[in-house]
Amino acid sequence: MIEAIAFDTHRFVKRMTESGFTEKQAETLAEEHVALLSANLATKADIAKIETDIAKIEAGIETLRREIKAGIETTKADLLKWMIGALVAQGGLIVALVKLL
Repeated sequence: MIEAIAFDTHRFVKRMTESGFTEKQAETLAEEHVALLSANLATKADIAKIETDIAKIEAGIETLRREIKAGIETTKADLLKWMIGALVAQGGLIVALVKLL
């Protein structure tokens, strides 16, 4: 939906002609001003869409954050299992070597 930009072209043309521009020059300038404003100004709808997009991105980031945190916790648990296993194996090896001496 395109919202109209409030720009009084009649007043603009009137002021430009009073300043020495021809009516055709003033009308051309007014048309270009309207085109520039319409193309370059954000409307409330544009801003609302961007806010919605940002909210979706933030939700996606939060989901990724939770997934990464869960992955880190799983990795910690796996690492702890391997460390305990290695510690038990090392302890067994030490006991076996002590018995040989």
